[in-house]
Amino acid sequence: MASQKKGNMSLLIILMGGLFLAILNQTLLNVAMPHLMTEFNVSATTIQWLTTGYMLVNGVLIPLSAFLIMRFGGRSLFLTAMLLFTVGTLICGIAPNFSTMLTGRLIQAVGGGILQPLVMTTILFIFPPESRGKGMGIFGLAMMFAPAVGPTLSGWVIENYSWRIMFYGLVPVGLIVIIFGFFLFKNMTEPKKIKLDTAGAILSIVGFAALLYGVSEAGSDGWDDPLVLSTVVIGVIGIAAFIIQQLKSKEPMLDFRVFKYDMFSLSSVINAIITVALYAGMFLIPIYLQNLVGFTALQSGLLMLPGALVMLVMSPISGILFDKVGPRPLAIVGLLITVVTTYEFTTLTIDTPYMHIVLIYAIRAFGMSMLMMPIMTAGMNQLPQHLNSHGTAMSNTLRQISGSIGTSLITTIYTNRTTFHYASMADQTNTADPSFMSTLQSTIQSTAQSMHISLEQAQQYVVKYLTGQAQLNSNVMGINDAFMWAAGFCVIGLVLSLFLRDVRKDKLRRKNKAEELTLLPAPKEAKES
Repeated sequence: MASQKKGNMSLLIILMGGLFLAILNQTLLNVAMPHLMTEFNVSATTIQWLTTGYMLVNGVLIPLSAFLIMRFGGRSLFLTAMLLFTVGTLICGIAPNFSTMLTGRLIQAVGGGILQPLVMTTILFIFPPESRGKGMGIFGLAMMFAPAVGPTLSGWVIENYSWRIMFYGLVPVGLIVIIFGFFLFKNMTEPKKIKLDTAGAILSIVGFAALLYGVSEAGSDGWDDPLVLSTVVIGVIGIAAFIIQQLKSKEPMLDFRVFKYDMFSLSSVINAIITVALYAGMFLIPIYLQNLVGFTALQSGLLMLPGALVMLVMSPISGILFDKVGPRPLAIVGLLITVVTTYEFTTLTIDTPYMHIVLIYAIRAFGMSMLMMPIMTAGMNQLPQHLNSHGTAMSNTLRQISGSIGTSLITTIYTNRTTFHYASMADQTNTADPSFMSTLQSTIQSTAQSMHISLEQAQQYVVKYLTGQAQLNSNVMGINDAFMWAAGFCVIGLVLSLFLRDVRKDKLRRKNKAEELTLLPAPKEAKES
C-alpha cells in the first residue's frame, strides 16, 4: 500500500510537471508579442495568430480527449503529448521566420490540448472521492499558478535576455518529464479498440473551432462584424448538431449525459462564471498598468507575482479543506472575497497606489484559490467512474469556451464604455459654453507665459494635453465599468454556490440506508387459516 502511494505521488509530480509547462506556455508569449512583431516584421493582426491558433487547436482537441484516452490509453497519450509539446517548443525557439514560429505553436497546442483532460482524468482515477480534493488541489497548482506566474517570468526574460530563452528553457524540462514518464506512467485501464465517430469528430471540430474563433475576434472587431457573426452562427449550429448526434449515439465520443447529474451541471455553470472573472483580471490589469499608467512588462508581472504565490500555497490547502468540509463553505467564502476584491477594482484611478493594487490582487487570488478546483471536484465526484473522462473533457471544453467568451465580452464592455465616457467628456468641452471658453483661454495664456511660447503654440499644447487626459481617464473609467460587470457575474456565482452540496454524503446516506434494509427482519409469512 505504501509503495503504491509512493508510486502515485511520483506519477502525480510527473503529470504536474508536464501540465505546468503546457499552461505556462500559454501566458509566456503574451508579453513577448511586441518583440516578435519587430523580429519577424509582421502586423499585430498577424502575430495574434500565435495565440489564436494555439487556442483553436486546444479547443478542437479537448472534446476529442475522452475518445483518445479510451482508444490509446493514458501512457501512450501522455508520452505522445509531451513529445509533441517539446518538439513544438524547440521549433519556436529556433524559428527563423513567422511561419516556422506558427508551425511550432500549433504543434505545441496539440500536446497541450491533450494534456489537460488526460492529467485530470488520471487524478480522478488515482484518488477516490473521499480524498479527491487533495489530488485536485495539486492539479490546481498547474491550472492557476502557471498562468499567474507566466507574465512575471516572461517580463523578466524579455527585459534581460532574448525572447528565445523562454522556449529553450522549456525544452530540457520537457525531455526530463518524458524520460520519467516513460518509466513511471502505467495505464490505469487497458486501451479499447473503439472506432472514431467520424461524423461526430467533424461536427465537433467545425463547431468548436468556428465558435472559438468568432468569440476571440469579437473582442477586437466587434460582435456585429460579418466574419464574427458568421463564424459564431456556424459554431453554434455545428455544436448543436454535434450534441444531437452524440445523444443519439450508442457509444458517444463526448457523452452529454453527464449533465443529467445536477451537481456536475451546477458546478460547470459556477466554474464558467469564475473563469470569466479570472480572465477579466488577467486581461484588464496589464492594460491598466502598461498602457495607461506606464509600467514596464516586468513591473506589471511583478505586481501579479504575490497573487501567484498565494495560489501556489493555497491550492493544495483548499484541496485538503474540501476533503474535510465539502464544497459549499469554500465556494461561499471564496466568492465573497472575489466579489469584494473585484468591486475594489471598479474604483481605479491614474493615481491609485501600486501597493494597493498588489494587495487587492493578492487577496483576490486568495479567494479564487478556494473556487475553481474545489467546485470542479464537487461536480466530478457525482459522476460514475466510466464517465470520468467525458466529465473532464466537458469541464475543460467549457472552461476554454467561457474563457474566450469572457475575454471578448469584457473587451467589448471595456471598449464600448471607454467610447461612451470619452464622448461624455467631449460634450463637456463645448466651445459654445462661455464658462468653458473663459477657462480654456485663461489656461492657454498662463501656459504661454510659463513655457515662453506663442499663444498659438500654447493652444495646440493645451488642446493636445486635454485630449490625452480625456482619453486616459475614459480608458480607466471603461476598465472600472468592465470590472463592475465582472463583480456582477461573481454575485450570480455566489448565489448559485448556496445550492452546492457534498455528493459524498449522498453516497454515504445511500450506503447506510442499504445497510439498514439488510438488517431489517424478513416479513413473517401469513398464517394459514
